Amino acid sequence: MNWLGLTFLSAFALATADALSKRYLSHYRPGDLVLVRFGIAGALLLPVLLAQPWPALTPAFWGWIAILMPLEITAMWLYMRAIRESPLSLTLPYLAFTPVFNIVTGYVFLGEQVSQAGSVGILLVVCGAWLLNISAARHNGGLDILAPVRAIVREPGSRQMLVTAAIYSFTSVLSKAALLHVTPAFFGPFYFVVLAVVTARVFASREVSSWKALGRHPFAHLAIGACMAVMVVAHFFAIAHIEVAYMVAVKRTSLLFGILYGAWLFREQGLTRNLAAGGLMVAGVYLIAAAGSH
Repeated sequence: MNWLGLTFLSAFALATADALSKRYLSHYRPGDLVLVRFGIAGALLLPVLLAQPWPALTPAFWGWIAILMPLEITAMWLYMRAIRESPLSLTLPYLAFTPVFNIVTGYVFLGEQVSQAGSVGILLVVCGAWLLNISAARHNGGLDILAPVRAIVREPGSRQMLVTAAIYSFTSVLSKAALLHVTPAFFGPFYFVVLAVVTARVFASREVSSWKALGRHPFAHLAIGACMAVMVVAHFFAIAHIEVAYMVAVKRTSLLFGILYGAWLFREQGLTRNLAAGGLMVAGVYLIAAAGSH
């Protein structure tokens, strides 16, 4: 399978894990959801990790991992709160703001300037977010252009996913730095196994109920963990064959799969509008990625 097929597989697996989490585990606490997502996936990837030779793990590599762990777990905790409490169509698309935040962090830390194509990409992402909430713009027979923006602020899941996207704008840069020290095939399984251990330490070390949660809904847990494992393996094998920016841009099609799942499993309304908004955001992400690769 080429990088494009692997990336679509990664995107579909991620969206499926999100839909299954919302469908079967929405009554779980966010911390327990994080434990399922990282813990089960880490357990499934452990044999993959042990079956391959280990490179020398330098102090610099461990330093990046130490910085990444709290950010990654915090992001997933917010991610789980968002999809648990709000419709998928009003949460998952806001992950498209990660490259927008990347432009801001790139300017602040590296002095990078936004190109014309990148500016158009940002505009498309913002327009997509506005379109998702266009129903709020119709007020007393008129049109309040700023109402959709205020709707984003009012929707808890949208706010939480925007913060998640901001955190991912940092982890995407930091994980790339860590990846320079090892191979993609090693990094994916290793990263999730370490995440599983740290997550268990954070959420389950003092909470017996969290361990008990892993015993409930075993088939749902296994399916979610398998989807996460497929997602990460496909993700890093795809990155090995193409520039990271292009791969991540294509992977954001997961938000389109999520919108379709929302309409199918949860009867979320406005499918045509939501797909159009998601399409704008994916196009914007692609333009930003293309601009950043030059």
